Amino acid sequence: MPNHCQNKFKQREERIFKVAEQLLIEHGDIGMTLSELAEELDIAKGTLYKHFKSKDELFLQLILRNEYLLYECIRNSPPRFDAQLNHLIRYHLDDSERTILYHNLEEKLSTVGGETKHLFRQIYQVRKQRLKKIIYTTDVYLRQQQAKVSVRDYLAMTWSLIFGGALLLNSSFYQRYLGSRETLKVSYFKQALEIANRK
Repeated sequence: MPNHCQNKFKQREERIFKVAEQLLIEHGDIGMTLSELAEELDIAKGTLYKHFKSKDELFLQLILRNEYLLYECIRNSPPRFDAQLNHLIRYHLDDSERTILYHNLEEKLSTVGGETKHLFRQIYQVRKQRLKKIIYTTDVYLRQQQAKVSVRDYLAMTWSLIFGGALLLNSSFYQRYLGSRETLKVSYFKQALEIANRK
């Protein structure tokens, strides 16, 4: 019986995450209230508080969940630099709205502090595990290519490419001129590889 209750709790929580993410993408964090979320889920607002103490905690749990998904994405990709790079770019650009959402949410919540500090520690711990894997693979590849760029600078430039790409894919102005999104994603991957191949 307890297992059934736990499974039901987890299933409901997963549904809350999915609906909350969609509402945040559609309306932004200012436009989404817990009352609106409860209404969309067709549950009592009090039920949400069984899962999260506050809206900020829900947001940070969403960011943490995203970090786990990113970590799994890298962990399950082949242990080759190009495969990991491609998985990383695809993860961010195939759902560019999500990438921008979580980046902006984290920046906003990083100044809050208080009861959410433990969640930030968890987020950074998962991110550290992911980066450890990426840094190792990147370092090996850059050495093989005899590249002059450092691992730190390479990863910073790659993140700039990815986040810039996500912003571009979400720009209502530039979307009219982008043409094939698939071609653009492939171009970002090639450009990121090119940075690593510079002698």
